[in-house]
Amino acid sequence: MTNTRAEAAYLRSVAAFRTPTLDLLHRRYAPFVVAVLSIVFTVDRPAVAVADAHAEIAEILDELRAAGYDEDDRALPSGTAREICRHWVRVGWLVPQIDGDIEVYRLTAHAVGALEITGRTGGGRTRVSNSRVRTLLEAVERLAADAETDPQARIARLTAERDALDAEILRIQAEGTAPVDDEQLLEEAENVLHLARELPADFARVAESIKAMQRDVVADLRRDVRPTGEVLREYLERGQHVMQSTPEGRAFAGALRLLGDPERIDDLAEQLHTVLAQPFARLMDADQRQELDAIGRRVELGVLEVLTAQRRASHVITGQVRTHDPVRDRQVDDLLRDVMSGLQTWTSTSSAEAPVDPVRSLPMAAVGHLRQSVSDIRPPGAPAPLSDAADDAEFLDADTRAWGGPRYAELEEYVAGLGDEFDLGSAFEGSADDTRRPVDLLGLLEIAHRNGMTEGETVSVVEAVRPDGTTRRFAFGAVTARTFRESDDD
Repeated sequence: MTNTRAEAAYLRSVAAFRTPTLDLLHRRYAPFVVAVLSIVFTVDRPAVAVADAHAEIAEILDELRAAGYDEDDRALPSGTAREICRHWVRVGWLVPQIDGDIEVYRLTAHAVGALEITGRTGGGRTRVSNSRVRTLLEAVERLAADAETDPQARIARLTAERDALDAEILRIQAEGTAPVDDEQLLEEAENVLHLARELPADFARVAESIKAMQRDVVADLRRDVRPTGEVLREYLERGQHVMQSTPEGRAFAGALRLLGDPERIDDLAEQLHTVLAQPFARLMDADQRQELDAIGRRVELGVLEVLTAQRRASHVITGQVRTHDPVRDRQVDDLLRDVMSGLQTWTSTSSAEAPVDPVRSLPMAAVGHLRQSVSDIRPPGAPAPLSDAADDAEFLDADTRAWGGPRYAELEEYVAGLGDEFDLGSAFEGSADDTRRPVDLLGLLEIAHRNGMTEGETVSVVEAVRPDGTTRRFAFGAVTARTFRESDDD
């Protein structure tokens, strides 16, 4: 008979070892992976350019192989640094992202958790200490106090805390402060490091939960067939409140109220520097001092990582909603489904060594063949010649011609009586109202250009009158024009 408790415990253990965190520690090259990730990714450099990561990992491989560690089959993996990183992306230890204009690698929450586990187990003593127990007791006490709903009980607790603080103040005023033993201070510092090591994995889990929610929202949006207006309202609201969409995000929002104050971060850094300046800090090794000094920076980068994931998710969701087109999305899904079906069909009938012909160009649409020649390109008959006589033109409305082009005949007759030379601006101002339209100014300029003209350095300003009586002023370089004479061509 199956033991239910044993079976449940075994299934939980199997599920835990299937996570990338424990899978990393259980892998063949786990020491190498942990060592490389801890070197390449640091507190001050959570994201590394892909090209830089490949170069650094290749250098680490060369150093370890030169030291003889490649003689053990379980020590170093084979392949290039690029191939190793691609494998780490596939198994969930690295995630590639676009940061600005370059592609970078970041550690996943599982990889950060694995590094935290190895750092905690190999980084010194983990003991039941006064500081560790006090932290637990204070956390339980705070939990019980926050869960208390009786106002009298809360008042009694706060009064007791106030009395204890007053008694401590009086004691210090009377006796002064007694120095704390260095061993106790070291113990409390180790507890602080223990708590701080868990923060990067927590921040990474929050960021990854937001990214997973973003992927789910986009996938749901592509499958959504509801009216576009209803879809827009719902998904835009989810994009604006993305931090409240996951349990990790809601928990982080509460923590952000404590960490979001820049003064609190500055106070944290100042307090850490004060601690490191104390004599007991000499009892800590260099790695512990460096880790303690980097806590403020680690918190700041963790908050920034989560907020960046939040902004990116909001931007992606909003962009997807604004371009939401159910018909087009279904067409794309059908096309991708056909491609995958064709690929499966091809792989089932082809061997692994079968060559694949690349698609060098997209197929062209098939169109019918057009005629390239005709028997006679000349039309069967010439059209009737146009008449120059103005009397042949018929106008349905008296205003039709008034809104037409320049009156060249009237303008040439007017110019002929202006003498050998004339100022074009003055000539336009002196013409009749029916030849003082804006188009007539262009016609007058054309006549002056044809007959010969000289441009001056001054500016002429004229006022044109439209057929409806409205006026418009024009400014142009002064022009002196010649009157066309028959003798000029002799």
